[in-house]
Amino acid sequence: MFPFSAVFRANFFQALAKKYSISSQKCFCFQPKLFVALVGYFGGGGLGVGRSFWLFFVFLTFSVELIPISCPPLITFPVQLSAKYGPVFTVYFGSKPIVVLCGHEAVKEALVDQAEEFSGRAHMPTVEKNFQGFGVVFANGERWRQLRRFSLTVLRNFGMGKKSIEERIQEEAQFLLEAFRNTKGDSEIDRVIGQSRIPAIEDRSQMPYTDAVIHEIQRFSDLIPMDVPHIVTRDTQFRGYTIPQGTEIYPMLSTVLRDPSKFKSPESFNPRNFLEETGQFRKNDAFVPFSSGKRICLGEALARMELFLFFTTILQRFTLKPLVAPEDIDTKPREDGFAKIPPFYQLCVVPR
Repeated sequence: MFPFSAVFRANFFQALAKKYSISSQKCFCFQPKLFVALVGYFGGGGLGVGRSFWLFFVFLTFSVELIPISCPPLITFPVQLSAKYGPVFTVYFGSKPIVVLCGHEAVKEALVDQAEEFSGRAHMPTVEKNFQGFGVVFANGERWRQLRRFSLTVLRNFGMGKKSIEERIQEEAQFLLEAFRNTKGDSEIDRVIGQSRIPAIEDRSQMPYTDAVIHEIQRFSDLIPMDVPHIVTRDTQFRGYTIPQGTEIYPMLSTVLRDPSKFKSPESFNPRNFLEETGQFRKNDAFVPFSSGKRICLGEALARMELFLFFTTILQRFTLKPLVAPEDIDTKPREDGFAKIPPFYQLCVVPR
């Protein structure tokens, strides 16, 4: 016996939003005329990794009308399940088991402590037509290892981590007028860099508040909340469970970036999430916007250098002012699904 609820609704996401009190946003989808959704869980059997859930769908008749509906962000449902059943559980998409990992400890234990076992990339039909198993992000096995080595070699030859690439970024940063507003960061830039030279990467160690602001922007933006799905490359022991080779793994990066055990203010924008009480910058191993483990973004070092140099170069020369009161700025993403698409902002760029 296992408990389940049978929900008859024109749309499955509306049912979930009502059942779990999920805040919603407008989107569009194709709607079946009659849709039976059975949502349930069981404590044993099946894959048996943590608490197990299954989703079963029956379409009786179809309609291809495009209608506006209310649907929750994809990350909301697994986050609510983890709050009730713990950081590791299984969701069945039909008969297919998906292991979901939530929170810093579970994700780190998988992607870092058992990096080799969790380094596989899941098959994604939505991208398979274009990539066909190629590309360093979606490849597997020996093909992925060769592409990874090749990509790292190209990036290093390009100058990643060297002075030569810093000079190229500094040149490009002179032309970039992108918007961030932070008065305290301006004052730190004036004190450390001044107006007589362009910012350099070695300035970062003397600018803890600016560094914290950049980290907090990345943390709060949470651009890839569910990561790109992984698979285990062989039968794997994890927290007392056996995960069969080929099982898909969804590390919820959003739950790591907003883990209350690792950040002082996980749900609000606060640079102090990366500052010690003394004002010095504080590293945090739950800062995973580039993912972690063997599938971490290969260009992380280059991206972090670019972010610092672009950010400081702009604020060195310009004051950026919003056209509305700061408290009226809407930070809600334009799209919130597999990836979050940030909103556009209008700013007034004032030379300093």
